[in-house]
Amino acid sequence: MRAALLQITSSDDPAENIDVLRAMMREAAGKGAGFVLTPEVSNVVSLSKTHQKAVLRPEAEDPMLEALRREAAALGVWLLIGSLALQSGDADGRFANRSFLIGPGGGIVARYDKIHMFDVQVTPEETFRESEGYRPGDRAVVAETPFGKVGMSICYDLRFAHLYRRLAQAGAEILTVPAAFSPVTGAAHWEVLLRARAIETGCFVLAPAQTGRHAASRGPGRRTYGHSMVVAPWGEVLADAGEETGITYVDLERSKVAEARGKLPSLRHDRQFGGP
Repeated sequence: MRAALLQITSSDDPAENIDVLRAMMREAAGKGAGFVLTPEVSNVVSLSKTHQKAVLRPEAEDPMLEALRREAAALGVWLLIGSLALQSGDADGRFANRSFLIGPGGGIVARYDKIHMFDVQVTPEETFRESEGYRPGDRAVVAETPFGKVGMSICYDLRFAHLYRRLAQAGAEILTVPAAFSPVTGAAHWEVLLRARAIETGCFVLAPAQTGRHAASRGPGRRTYGHSMVVAPWGEVLADAGEETGITYVDLERSKVAEARGKLPSLRHDRQFGGP
């Protein structure tokens, strides 16, 4: 299976982002990709709650979800919409950060809501409180595809190794990590964490990312790290997209998962222990 990771710089205008992604999907399919992946918050990158409330929609009404499902069906490709920011209907007004796996007929095969919230102070000038705007999910997801079982995650989940071990032990062979990583933490941790998750699980890791400076019509803009990446089950980096927008292609060989796990079957070596 040829996978295509779309590295984009989403603005805070959903319609503009839809046009960008549809064009990239067509280009990827034209070059033989059967599995196309987009980054976290593909529909809107914004730090303004006021703007988010104005443009975000519930899942059933989200224009990007509808448009990309139609495009996947027209092209006959599998699609991971890395995530969409969506109205959740929660009483406290928080949004959902939801990833979708779309089949080649355009149907939703799986949904995953980001479990771990990015509540950090990276630098004195760069502070995030994701849990104030988004409600966390509470369920891990593995989805069946013809090219392997896919374990779904989003961005900050990457720092929680136990999630990926659970996904792999539940059958996942491919781990998806769509992201909008901070440039500071990205430069320090992105590659090493992706490689660690691949090595620990014997899975392919596919991580499509947002990149660059994001245009904002209201409130401050964001910068993201880029470097969409594919890591093989033995830990080799197969592709690194750098910081420019564009499409990164990689051919996935499912046999590499069994090969890595045959050499190092650590997923079968868990032991119970006491303390601390």
